[in-house]
Amino acid sequence: MSITRYLCLLVFTAATMQVFAQAPADANTGRPLTDDDIAVLRQDIQADKTDIITRSMEFTPEQSTAFWPVYRDYAHEQQKVGDDRVALIKDYAANYDKIDDTQADSYIQRYLKYEDSMASLRKKYVPRFKKAIGAKQTAKFLQVDNRLTLLANVQLAALLPIIK
Repeated sequence: MSITRYLCLLVFTAATMQVFAQAPADANTGRPLTDDDIAVLRQDIQADKTDIITRSMEFTPEQSTAFWPVYRDYAHEQQKVGDDRVALIKDYAANYDKIDDTQADSYIQRYLKYEDSMASLRKKYVPRFKKAIGAKQTAKFLQVDNRLTLLANVQLAALLPIIK
């Protein structure tokens, strides 16, 4: 699979992030999307990330065996940290057009806490990844993970309205 196809897959997957921003109604039922719906979409996104990582990393069988258990733990903790971001995005999407200074400050603090938590999580897992697959492969994984995160963030940013 070419890098262009990976990027198309990622952009398509990231487009599902709109659910986090605006909680639109389900086209089939007309009801607002629930936290369960969001959980299913997050699972789909994670499956796509796993496929992209698998293809990008080109692990040996030994590296694959060592990497995936560490990655599963990392992804699980990443999702827990991401729960705070989802809550922030849902709150912001519901209130962006009527935010006062107090709310804006709260959003700033919550966002910075999320960013700090993600950075701490990456720092926590670097030694585990290095032990599993070595420093060079860990650096490569961090590049792939960072690109996936950046692409998702760009897509999300395009979906969220600017404060009025």
